[in-house]
Amino acid sequence: MQGRVLIVAGSDSGGGAGIQADIKTVTALGGYAASAITALTAQNTQGVFGVFDVPPAFIAQQMSLVLDDIGADVVKTGMLSKAEAIEAIAAALDAHAPGVPVVVDPVMVAKGGHKLLDDAAHQALMTRLIARAAVVTPNIPEAEALTGLAITDVEGMAEAGRRLRALGPAAVLVKGGHMEGSRLVDVLVSGGGVQLFEGRRLDSGSTHGTGCTLASAISIGLAQGLPLSEAVARGRRYVVQAIATAPGLGHGHGPLNHGHTVLPFGVEA
Repeated sequence: MQGRVLIVAGSDSGGGAGIQADIKTVTALGGYAASAITALTAQNTQGVFGVFDVPPAFIAQQMSLVLDDIGADVVKTGMLSKAEAIEAIAAALDAHAPGVPVVVDPVMVAKGGHKLLDDAAHQALMTRLIARAAVVTPNIPEAEALTGLAITDVEGMAEAGRRLRALGPAAVLVKGGHMEGSRLVDVLVSGGGVQLFEGRRLDSGSTHGTGCTLASAISIGLAQGLPLSEAVARGRRYVVQAIATAPGLGHGHGPLNHGHTVLPFGVEA
């Protein structure tokens, strides 16, 4: 086991996204996952039907206790629905993990369309977390909401990445899963310029939690000492295989196979 990731995100009762997907991903890639839960959701593959927010002080307490005892090589944030929670998280990072890289997955809308980030939290997310991030991982709708751009092509993705990076993060990965066509491109904008990661789109209904999964895969890669571009490349390979071998559960957007790297106990490779 190598690499410690503290995941600060919401719980998905269906197990396909959020904290559940994050812990599975970090574990499947050989790391140690700890968590600070920001919200409980009542959801399945067909949508989000209820959200119960965790009090900000309790989110911060979860973080501080983990960071002061176990520590973290990377902190990854996911679903953050309230400005007060974001402020508490930023304060906990300042106090207990000032030099730890932060991967920000700006979860704003669930796969089924349910809005997860209220308007008051939008500005706090940009100024308190995105500005300090090692890498931010928006999908196209999130990048559009954060920049005000209408993104229709790869150059638009790159421009959104540049605008977001101007807010302060070291790098931005704009994910292209919402773009039409058989070619799927993710765009990484960093101090080294613009790098494209290209692949073939898989025809699958099992895509619930892909954003959480990729961000967590990148997080554990960084925690294990991989350069960012290698962490992204390995994370994308992991997600592709997780989609390709998905179990086909549920009646909506199904979960991935996060355990495809893991052999059943007692079975030798």
